[in-house]
Amino acid sequence: MSSQSHLRKRVPRAQLTPLFYLYSLGQTGLGKSTLINTIFASHLIDTKGRFEPDEPVRSTTEIQAVSHIVQENNVKLRLNIVDTPGYGDLVNNENCWDPIIKYIKDQHSAYLRKELTAMRDKYIVDTRIHCCLYFIAPTGHSLKAIDITVMKKLSEVVNVVPVIAKSDSLTLDERELFKQRIRAELAHHNIRAYPFDNEENDAEETQLNQAIRNMIPFAVVGSERNVIVDGKPVRGRKNRWGVINVENEQHCEFNYLRNFLTRTHLQDLIETTAQIHYEAFRSKQLLALKESSASKQQHQVAPNGA
Repeated sequence: MSSQSHLRKRVPRAQLTPLFYLYSLGQTGLGKSTLINTIFASHLIDTKGRFEPDEPVRSTTEIQAVSHIVQENNVKLRLNIVDTPGYGDLVNNENCWDPIIKYIKDQHSAYLRKELTAMRDKYIVDTRIHCCLYFIAPTGHSLKAIDITVMKKLSEVVNVVPVIAKSDSLTLDERELFKQRIRAELAHHNIRAYPFDNEENDAEETQLNQAIRNMIPFAVVGSERNVIVDGKPVRGRKNRWGVINVENEQHCEFNYLRNFLTRTHLQDLIETTAQIHYEAFRSKQLLALKESSASKQQHQVAPNGA
């Protein structure tokens, strides 16, 4: 059975859940807002790009969050989208990723504080980021230095899913070669993209995850506009060479990304955030707290001993 047919299967435990945090990260002009709106078939976020020549270029990396309720098959999902306009747009992008890493860690920290409270709420408000869609420019060559640095840092604190933005600018052969190069670079730099396997996965889930890893990065195209194909309206892009139907699997991998995010792996993204990324953060914080407490006790004992 092909990897693509595996991606159409639904993992039973992956049902829509009440709350999901999605981080959209990439340079301006890669179609981040359009793709998010296309995935959820709603206009959820506006583009943050510059349209006027006198409009100032952002001098800092901003972080903006919006919340929406989306519905599928009579099941509601509380979707929270975090966007970072200004990321990677300056001449000198050194440390432009620091506010992003800090924001993600701050959500872990806020959850930990509530968890350690003596009279904590029965249901803790969870703002931890479950998935980061990282948008890669369709250069057809290799990853940029900033892509490698940022994805490596991100993969330590959040589930990273790389996507090739505006992939219709590449031929199918160029796209496949580009994907192979990116996978090779991810492996070379020890960048661990989601999904991960664990001991609880059954054979079908393991096979599904491998099929996704063989496809990553997803080569996608987004569009909020309808074009007519064979007399029927479809979401797509029309140019002088023809029509790109975003839901046609021969044109791009949008369908696979959408199914992956909203169906087969939604619940696992949430569980992986809690069981892997948050637990690693929690263990490190509690160990640091223990060492700090021990150090203070030693300082208090020292004068008395003297």
